[in-house]
Amino acid sequence: MPALDQHPEAKIVRLQLRQNRILKPLDAGQWRELEPLLDIVDYPKGDLLEHQGEGSMEQYFIIDGILKRVVSNAQGKEMILRFAAESDIDTSYAAWRLKTPIPYSIRAVTKVRAAKLTMPHWVGFLELHAAIKSVFEFEIMKLMSEVMAHTITLHLLDAAGRVQRFLRKHADLADRLPQKELALYLNLSPETLSRLKRHGKI
Repeated sequence: MPALDQHPEAKIVRLQLRQNRILKPLDAGQWRELEPLLDIVDYPKGDLLEHQGEGSMEQYFIIDGILKRVVSNAQGKEMILRFAAESDIDTSYAAWRLKTPIPYSIRAVTKVRAAKLTMPHWVGFLELHAAIKSVFEFEIMKLMSEVMAHTITLHLLDAAGRVQRFLRKHADLADRLPQKELALYLNLSPETLSRLKRHGKI
């Protein structure tokens, strides 16, 4: 888990991180402050980054690959709340602010490379830079709104409508997600998803 400045691909990784929607606005001085706090981590497919109910919290900037945010009940039934890919983030910021355990898990859907730092370090950085904090917190509100809209969609739209909405909102992910992951996100069986495709309904 090398720090960014010690990573063998540091130049490329810096350029990739500059495309992140949160980090884009950073000026040279802010970047110099943040960079020593970042570790670059490669996660294998299926790896667990954060575990539902725990207190260990970190901030992730996705460089390559896809993460999912997922909740599960005591019986092990899972619901995927969102996917996040390159230039996006995942975070436990809200739980950190509320001083509660993280209410979901974060898991790698594919191989993932991400820059991460501890939540105390990230919050400390934000407190020094009000404009970046504003951008970040606005992104968190959008993220939470997206999760709420998805949950409502599962109740209001039929199977074909759920798939069509996903294709409209996340066309860039449609061909990259395993069928079983997409089906779980849409609360469908993989067989139903395949049948909809086969019959030309999506």
